[in-house]
Amino acid sequence: MASKKIITVFGATGAQGGGLAHAILSDSNSEFTVRAVTRDPSSDKAKALAAMGAEIAEADLAHPEKVLKAMEGAYGAFCVTFFWAHFSPEQEAAEAKCMADAAKAAGVKHVIWSTLEDTRLHVPLHDDRMPTLMEKYKVPHFDAKGESNRFFTEAGVPTTFLLTSFYWDNMIYFGLGPKRGEDGVLAITYPMGGSKLSGIGSGDIGKCAYGIFKEGESLIGKTIGIAGEHITGADMAKALSSALGEEVRYNSISPETFR
Repeated sequence: MASKKIITVFGATGAQGGGLAHAILSDSNSEFTVRAVTRDPSSDKAKALAAMGAEIAEADLAHPEKVLKAMEGAYGAFCVTFFWAHFSPEQEAAEAKCMADAAKAAGVKHVIWSTLEDTRLHVPLHDDRMPTLMEKYKVPHFDAKGESNRFFTEAGVPTTFLLTSFYWDNMIYFGLGPKRGEDGVLAITYPMGGSKLSGIGSGDIGKCAYGIFKEGESLIGKTIGIAGEHITGADMAKALSSALGEEVRYNSISPETFR
């Protein structure tokens, strides 16, 4: 029996990487196996992945030699950064370059770079419809990822660029869910008007990434955007009302008021 192809998964104990690791390891017929990269191999999540059959690799994006070692011998790599750990666009770029350089040096055949749009291509810095932050960004965690795409293309790394969307999980973990008002009624408050928001469950991002690896080289060089659904604030309130068993209102406010 031929040995399975190794997919090096960065952020394997996080949302996106964890979703990919579980998708591969749960498929008994998969042609791939997982090398799960984590800073803490002793964590419960790392131990759970090892129990499912993953190889555990200790590495930190601040140490290029460990990142390279984690990619050596791998067919593919899932590359992702976590802006919220440091809030630094510059660090995010450095981490992306570290992974791109390592993938090139290791000869990885297929990389998925979990990225986002550079919003400055749509709303230039001089456009005051959105504030300019940190002197050179409109949406720092988007712009830094989008700008970092070039590290993979300039290095000649065979890459699929995966554009993710809003995590529905943020309703729980980032305090964006319903809040009870003075009248006792739950409400969500967003500056969306009647526009739709693209969203996805974080675990489903990993399943989509798995599908890209299975599809293979035909998707190299492609940019793929994913979402589970596209819904309005009113739709969200309706769905939350159903899930929670009580009324949830949608408060539509202006961007200025929201800021």
